[in-house]
Amino acid sequence: MKKTALITGATSGIGKATAQILARNNYKVILCGRRQDRLTELEKELSEYTEVHTLAFDVRDKEAVLERINSLPEFFSVIDVLINNAGNAHGLDPIQTGNLDDWDAMIDINVKGLLYVSKAIIPQMTARKSGHIINIGSTAAKEVYPNGNVYCGTKHAVDAISQGMRIDLNPFGIRVGAIHPGMVETEFSQVRFKGDADRASNVYKGFDPLQAEDIADIIHFVVSRPYHVNIADLVVMSTAQASSTIVKRD
Repeated sequence: MKKTALITGATSGIGKATAQILARNNYKVILCGRRQDRLTELEKELSEYTEVHTLAFDVRDKEAVLERINSLPEFFSVIDVLINNAGNAHGLDPIQTGNLDDWDAMIDINVKGLLYVSKAIIPQMTARKSGHIINIGSTAAKEVYPNGNVYCGTKHAVDAISQGMRIDLNPFGIRVGAIHPGMVETEFSQVRFKGDADRASNVYKGFDPLQAEDIADIIHFVVSRPYHVNIADLVVMSTAQASSTIVKRD
């Protein structure tokens, strides 16, 4: 019997790559994101391999999250795997000159959005006493770097929430894990630097960064382990990266 995976932030980067690999490996996929045009395009691509459903909403909108997830048709209503991938970074400013709107966006998406989506899905998992939740964090969940302040704070929160989920959901036999990537060459830096393509591209110059497909492959490995195996916490960096700020560049 096919399992169903719900993926937030599925319109690009790690989320899109994860949807692609799970679809090719016999999972039904629920694609969630803000951009319906991208969701529709990806749905067409993946329908060649599996059943696909799209949900357009912003994880910051609590009512929309609950309404859209509760609207799932019966065929997609039993969610076996939740991948909380939606997240962002805005700005790279020291705390004293940080932008309040940037702070709100990071806290609302990275922390509250993850909680809203989880709240919408966890009750069915506890009722069944089965399920798997993967929260996508960052190496910023494990260390703090200059000008990372609030972004690092939100990813530290994801790490702590993941640990708390694992404890609270342990009596129900639900697997909970977090995957913390280092520098992945996606649209991440374009968002952080607000469309400054030159500044964004410089982040990945001079070394081979992780690609979205690298993390998606790891996610597939994690969800495909025998049920008694839970990969609880995983940090992944490219060979060239030793920490958030130490990178061997050519």
